[in-house]
Amino acid sequence: MRNEANAVASSSSSFVSGVGHKPGLHRGLSNRHIQLIAIGGAIGTGLFMGAGKMIYVSGSSILLTYMIIGFFLFFVMRALGELLLSNLEFRSFADFASYYLGDWAGFFVGWSYWMTLVIAGIADFIVVGGYFKFWFPELSGWIPGMATLAGLFFVNVLAVKLFGELEFWFALVKIVAIVALIVTGIVMVTTGFASPNGITASLTHVVAPGTMFPHGVMGFFAGFQIAIFSFAGIELLGTTAAEAENPHKTLPKAVNAVPVRVLLFYVLSLTCIIAVSSWAKVAPNRSPFVELFLLAGLPTAAGVINFVVTTSAMSSANCDVFSTSRMLFGLAEENDAPRAFRRLSKTSVPVTALIFSSLCMLVGTALLLAIPDLMTVFTIISTIAAILFIFTWCMILISYLAYRRKRPDLHLKSTFKMPAGILMSWCCLIFFAFVLALLALEPDTRDAMAFMPVWFAFLSVMYVSRLIKKRQREGLRTSIQS
Repeated sequence: MRNEANAVASSSSSFVSGVGHKPGLHRGLSNRHIQLIAIGGAIGTGLFMGAGKMIYVSGSSILLTYMIIGFFLFFVMRALGELLLSNLEFRSFADFASYYLGDWAGFFVGWSYWMTLVIAGIADFIVVGGYFKFWFPELSGWIPGMATLAGLFFVNVLAVKLFGELEFWFALVKIVAIVALIVTGIVMVTTGFASPNGITASLTHVVAPGTMFPHGVMGFFAGFQIAIFSFAGIELLGTTAAEAENPHKTLPKAVNAVPVRVLLFYVLSLTCIIAVSSWAKVAPNRSPFVELFLLAGLPTAAGVINFVVTTSAMSSANCDVFSTSRMLFGLAEENDAPRAFRRLSKTSVPVTALIFSSLCMLVGTALLLAIPDLMTVFTIISTIAAILFIFTWCMILISYLAYRRKRPDLHLKSTFKMPAGILMSWCCLIFFAFVLALLALEPDTRDAMAFMPVWFAFLSVMYVSRLIKKRQREGLRTSIQS
């Protein structure tokens, strides 16, 4: 059975490896940590940083974009939930992908998910550097980005419980901030608040003629790229619940809460931003959450919100640093990565895997911070991460279709069946293919897509090499025995 790390989800059991007295990762997160991390995980860097560009290109139709993506991802989560509950030995999507599709699937999913969060981590560190410019305009973005990476590295070296405690407070700050922003927006709209530049807060900014599709259908389609990235990691909600004491109760609850979280965190918050500032006044290269308070003439509040979105990016980066090390540990446990990545510290932290993942993020962040346009870099990086997340979601759906074909008995016994499972799996796969086609239409996202064939070709070479070495070992063992 595969044990590729399922990021924060698997941190609840923290990949306990093994049998007997074999050392494994420490179970260091309490239920308090898991619940807040799961809720906070619904609020990502893509929402805080990328919303400005999305509103700029899509107008208020971005609300429709989020609802459409949320609709299809709900069914992905239902497929994930049914698969995990069909066999409680499954700890991640790599587990059931390997079981139903073959060893190659677990290998590709495990390494691709590691690369996904390495790239997402690079995006988060770049964003941290951009947010610090709000307070220190002359400061080079690489300084806060690198400092954050160094700080999170040492936090993760010490113990998993310290990671959980830090992530708990990061998540709490994000949740309080989103709720505060929504309440503030509602108050501004209901009181007809007028900003210094003459804009009066009103819901008419959301539905007025020309606001829904200001740049036509292509503008609407262009909003899908960063919107997809905003949902990155949503699959961890299901796997987190699967690691709880009573997964048959907690997992359905976590999955079924996805539509509510989409409406609250994404749709309602963006509605407030558009209603208060109007889509035409939203800057594409800055966080609209900060800009909202600046337009309202509240620079102090804007500074507070900038602190919140900075901690949000740090929160995402913290999860990325933690998760990638656990994934490498799991891959090494399955002989899919060098044995050195199995090494654990005295506090049960996979220190070698942590160092390697952090170095990859360091190199990527250093190279990309040399590009002056923050939003250009963020778009390229978030596109690569979004494509890799789509790959993971598609593998979940393909695994579900294989499960329905190979184990109809388990589906019949399931108490948490995916609605219209086979039909909706195909509908979701078609939708994701459509999104990939959209990414090929825009120059900045099309350039990012060129990375994907290189990555999968590299994985293919790694997998073939692994098979050759495995057969050589088996041949040597056979010759010795004979």
